Amino acid sequence: MFLKTLIDRNPRFIEAAMALHQAGEIPPNSYVIDLDQVEANARLFSEEAAKYSLKTFAMTKQVSRHSGFCAAVMRGGIDRSVAVDMDCAIACHRAGLQTGHLGHLVQVPQRDAGYAAAYLKPDYWTVFTMDKAREAAKAAAEAGRVQNILARIQTGGDTFYRGHEGGFVAEDIVQIADEIDALDGARFAGITTFPALLFDLDSNSVKPTQNLATLTKALQALADAGRSDIEVNAPGTNSMALLPALAEAGATQVEPGNALHGTTPLHAVQDLPEGPAVLYLSEVSHQHQDEAYCFGGGLYIDPVFPGYDVRALVSGSPTSAPEDLYQVDIPDYKAIDYYGMINTKDRPTPNTGDTVVFGFRGQSFVTRANTVGISGVASGTPNVSSIENIFGQPVDRHEGYSK
Repeated sequence: MFLKTLIDRNPRFIEAAMALHQAGEIPPNSYVIDLDQVEANARLFSEEAAKYSLKTFAMTKQVSRHSGFCAAVMRGGIDRSVAVDMDCAIACHRAGLQTGHLGHLVQVPQRDAGYAAAYLKPDYWTVFTMDKAREAAKAAAEAGRVQNILARIQTGGDTFYRGHEGGFVAEDIVQIADEIDALDGARFAGITTFPALLFDLDSNSVKPTQNLATLTKALQALADAGRSDIEVNAPGTNSMALLPALAEAGATQVEPGNALHGTTPLHAVQDLPEGPAVLYLSEVSHQHQDEAYCFGGGLYIDPVFPGYDVRALVSGSPTSAPEDLYQVDIPDYKAIDYYGMINTKDRPTPNTGDTVVFGFRGQSFVTRANTVGISGVASGTPNVSSIENIFGQPVDRHEGYSK
């Protein structure tokens, strides 16, 4: 889906990654990040967000909280992360990003609350229930802090991915705010939802969900009750092209993730300011009948799109030429992706060890792939910064890989 965009807009990145793989510096089953492009994307996004006084928290899960990615984001002007779970918060904190937002999408486990309050010290902490609000408040009080709390709200007709459901009844937000303020160690700071924006396949555009209107109505109810300076956290498809609409709806916080590496759904159909900065790399293992098999482990297609024909660049030398594209069949979600199957019927048969490059919209933290940062692509001196696992920790590779 995103390989064409990579070929059109960042071919040197593809070729650099292939060359480093052929030199033995990048293992197969790796999401590879162009750190220079990420830095540029973060700078574009943060500068645009500042025009609308929007607080920006970087989502890092899509590239496995890679430390080099975090550093590039910070160089680009974003110094805080949104942590999708505790593993994410710990990895980002270790990499130097402050915890801007914790507890959304995944609530903080009860026995992690003390650690989160005392060590991570999040600017904002989202809760779905009063039980979770009390946990956060108690932990903050014990740490000698007053914690800013965001209440996740919902009402009938709001959109949720299955497994993401939860939140306070939006119509009760004034009472909820009062109850949170009454807790020792807590301060009601604002409201949130997910997703506030969604890609629409029929129009190839991003549209607001009812959730965003729910936030706007709740904000008005809070204002009518005499509350001001309310934070409105509105995540989902936060490309810089959509920031004016979010600000108009009352948002005060945005959380770019895929935008930082140019892979929101909108990037697949439009040339947006953020450039493509991530690819998935493998290598040919063996041939069987009319298919060449490449190593899997990270063959994950985000189901934000319906099924589509997957293609990959396959070559023993660096290339971004369309004639080097092959059709690939990848295992169904129900199967383990040990291999991808490259269709070689009526095509030149690849050699064992040839490089294979895909253009996935990454969610690498749910895979068993490596994540590899490379810098120096734009200057023509690409080099590997680090090879890390899905928790942003260095991978102890055997001798033969440089990092």
